[in-house]
Amino acid sequence: MTALPRGGRPAEALSAVEATIDDRWRLFLAEYGVTAHTKEETDLAEMVVADTSAFEWRVVDAALDRLSCDHCGNRLGTGPTGCERCDQANGFRFAAIETDRHATPPGTEHGLRVATAVARTRHRYGARARCGFELGLPGLLEGELPSTAQAQAYRAAINKLTEEECERVTSFEEVAEVSSRRVR
Repeated sequence: MTALPRGGRPAEALSAVEATIDDRWRLFLAEYGVTAHTKEETDLAEMVVADTSAFEWRVVDAALDRLSCDHCGNRLGTGPTGCERCDQANGFRFAAIETDRHATPPGTEHGLRVATAVARTRHRYGARARCGFELGLPGLLEGELPSTAQAQAYRAAINKLTEEECERVTSFEEVAEVSSRRVR
């Protein structure tokens, strides 16, 4: 599981999403009659990564978790920016299938998926992007999608924070409180 330094509801939401990724992988292994921690599991993960557009995003993320980058040695897609193989794998993760959950606004699953990818590979994104996506995780997990106006207001408030403040806040309410003290 990825430890989210900011803690709070965003960290809890990330843990919950990662549990759904692991649960979906267990079901995927069962569908293919594959046992975990075997060469067959690695082969299955490589098959998924070879064509991410054919699989649901949780399956793709789980497959990436089970493979190592032959260039940098990190989990595939999580290595440092500039590692060609990880950059490519991280990009291909976004070709996977996203199906909105029942009774959620269209696009909620995409938002959840992007926010999860940012939170799981924080070093690949700037402090403000991390802040916005990580703080958005709880609502997205609950099936809420901010309106364009809300998202723009969140972004404007986050842009008033220092990078250090971006790393410390744990809610959009806290962002609003801290940013309201600033004049820019």
